[in-house]
Amino acid sequence: MRLTTKGRFAVTAMIDLAMNAQNGAIKLSAISERQNISLSYLEQLFCKLRRAELVESFRGPGGGYILAAPPAQINIAQIITAAEDKLDATQCGSKADCHHGAPCLTHDLWENLNKTINDYLSSVTLQNILDQQNSAADGSHVVTLHTFIK
Repeated sequence: MRLTTKGRFAVTAMIDLAMNAQNGAIKLSAISERQNISLSYLEQLFCKLRRAELVESFRGPGGGYILAAPPAQINIAQIITAAEDKLDATQCGSKADCHHGAPCLTHDLWENLNKTINDYLSSVTLQNILDQQNSAADGSHVVTLHTFIK
């Protein structure tokens, strides 16, 4: 199982959007500059995030993107699912047909890992990360999800 750059960059961009929400609609070029993510890559990601109804877009001179819901209502699993489609540790895509049409010996292990990861990512919201950033003593904007692992 891999979390690709799609998922990582989507989470980073959504955190940036949430952090700058007080400024109104945010242009992707601003996120691109702040987070060092290719503008064309962000455009692709935000199409997926818009289809998943996690962001809303506005056209025109004051246009850009805003969160479609408050940060406390958007969790990291939703963002990654929108960008990646699915995180899956199994070889068979959770179909249980990985060993000649039957589950392999470790199928349940990987299924349980999938559930654990999804449960964890579903429990962390953008608001949790914003709160972490706001309480950072040095004022840096480095986001680390490992902070939430207990």
